[in-house]
Amino acid sequence: MIYADHAATTPVRREALEAMWPYLTGQFGNPSSHHTVGEAAAAGLEAARASIAQVLGVRAGDLVFTGGGTEADNLAVKGIALGRPRGRHLITSPLEHEAVLASADHLARLHGFEVEFLTPDRDGLVSADELAGLIRPDTTLVSVQYANNEIGTVQPLADLAQVTRAAGVPFHTDAVQAAGWLSLNVAALGVDALSLSGHKLGAPKGIGLLWVRGRFTLEPVLHGGGQERGRRSGTENVPGAVALATALTAAEAEREAAAARLTELRTRFTSIVLGQVPGAQLTGPAERRLPASASFVFDGTGGEAVLLELERRGILCSSGSACAAGSDEPSHVLTALGLADDLARTAVRFTFGPETTEAEAEGAARAVVESVAAIRQAFPAGMSLP
Repeated sequence: MIYADHAATTPVRREALEAMWPYLTGQFGNPSSHHTVGEAAAAGLEAARASIAQVLGVRAGDLVFTGGGTEADNLAVKGIALGRPRGRHLITSPLEHEAVLASADHLARLHGFEVEFLTPDRDGLVSADELAGLIRPDTTLVSVQYANNEIGTVQPLADLAQVTRAAGVPFHTDAVQAAGWLSLNVAALGVDALSLSGHKLGAPKGIGLLWVRGRFTLEPVLHGGGQERGRRSGTENVPGAVALATALTAAEAEREAAAARLTELRTRFTSIVLGQVPGAQLTGPAERRLPASASFVFDGTGGEAVLLELERRGILCSSGSACAAGSDEPSHVLTALGLADDLARTAVRFTFGPETTEAEAEGAARAVVESVAAIRQAFPAGMSLP
């Protein structure tokens, strides 16, 4: 089996599993409890917060642990927008993860916000010049993803942040897919809020993180006991937080070498597919993309049909965002790039991981060539796929 779906989830790193184990056993306490077991859990939680703060280059007190990337995005978009009296105008892009788009829609439907969308080019890149033209005196938040989960496009965050900073508008980025591959130093990025998810970088599912610059008020989305300094109620997932900190620290230490190796591997994989599959199209930019991400559309096929053929050959990948798996609708990311619905439905995404070998990538590429050929032979042009 060759696993090529790391954008959906990753295996838990051994060091993360070992680090979290004590907090599932002897140090299992509630970090809000004022006794020795609770205090040991609280100390582990704060040590995790400090480790993550060092990677991001931020104050530990500005970090909020969440239940995952979706909650972190919800808390960022709703929390910042509702926590600021500046206005009810929000700017984002049509390529965002559903967590951001649905949060923006919630603000529009229930709180009277006006949501405007940046226009991506054919590679999925948005423009700082267009952003400058959209910002108004009542703009309360800009949210643009660091790296796209379907096509791997890496946005020019520093250029976008220069615009928002000049206008005094908070800038949030969903960095879930960027973690482990791109720098998360927020001073260099220029952002004011950043979301992460543990299971995308070797921690377990069910833990996420939001960093928000301290001067911005954050309206809670969850209410209750007032944990996380009143910003996110609910007993903290201490084992998850420890695992997230451990996985993030390890991934950051390996990042530059892993990114360089995976970029070469992905380039080789992409060249085989484009060179040997007639009509194959790479979606997203050729260069300005995540090191381990390659996505294609294959005219005359169906994305799900290709996935089944690939799995028969031992290759596990996806047709796009795991959150939209099973939907008959074409990818909102691909249609925003101008692809026709029928072509967008043929999308297949390959996302490799640090453990992927060159032999595995080349084997996956050969399987793509064989799978697409098999489908096109079984269903000639003009014949509908089941």
